[in-house]
Amino acid sequence: MTGFSRICALAALLSTAAISSPAQACSETTACEIEGGAYFIALPDATETPPPAVMFLHGYGGSGQGVFRNRALVDRLLDRGYAVISPAGSERPGRGILSWAFHPFFPSTRDEGAFIAAVRDTAVARHGIDPDRILLTGFSVGGSMVSYLACASPDAFAAYAPVGGNFWRPHPTKCAGPVRMLHTHGWTDGTVPLEGRVLRGADSRDPDALIQGDIFHALNIWRQTNACHFLKADSFETSGPFWHRTWERCAPGSALELALFPGGHRIPDGWADMALDWFEAL
Repeated sequence: MTGFSRICALAALLSTAAISSPAQACSETTACEIEGGAYFIALPDATETPPPAVMFLHGYGGSGQGVFRNRALVDRLLDRGYAVISPAGSERPGRGILSWAFHPFFPSTRDEGAFIAAVRDTAVARHGIDPDRILLTGFSVGGSMVSYLACASPDAFAAYAPVGGNFWRPHPTKCAGPVRMLHTHGWTDGTVPLEGRVLRGADSRDPDALIQGDIFHALNIWRQTNACHFLKADSFETSGPFWHRTWERCAPGSALELALFPGGHRIPDGWADMALDWFEAL
């Protein structure tokens, strides 16, 4: 081998290492750095290849790594054979905390939709995730981010499952197309009430007020988006820990369900199994 060939071979080896080492280092405690931010990931022990995944967007003031402190949630998702992917939100200017920029009043430091899509594509390429079986979910503000992504890019993920957060006011007037959505909310949620809440401003009539959206109004938008025939839900289930309302006579391939639980602003016990059962039955 000539000296030039040795240099080329060494360059190729270093290039390969540069590409592969981030994937090897990525975990639920070590950030996977990509352009625009980072994500954390845990892979299941199951032998199914490629594995499905749940991508979870953290709430206001949370973090990508912090999602993995909820061991009951993460371990159940892993036990069901799903990879868990948790992107890091963007930093709110001047506040030093992480959130998601989806509202005109929230300064945006990056294109959140493009970043989350990049996390998806990188996870597929680096970790062998099944691109057709990724459920996008999130809690609180993370749930709102999920809803805005579903509205703008309904085909970006197989389905969407926000918890404790959906649209804010002013509500969107139109979404791009039918979606598969399961919205979960606490009956007594005081942080993100079902009717919404004024966070800044005199009251809901203030044109400059910052107001969380009305979950029932959001469901009306989703019914219109999914071309559901009737306002009233088609089926109800109240025998278990969740009270379900399901709209079934809607656009082919779409899905819309509301799951309420007796509690406040939290991810309820049993949510992982309930959401995955819904996802797998689609």
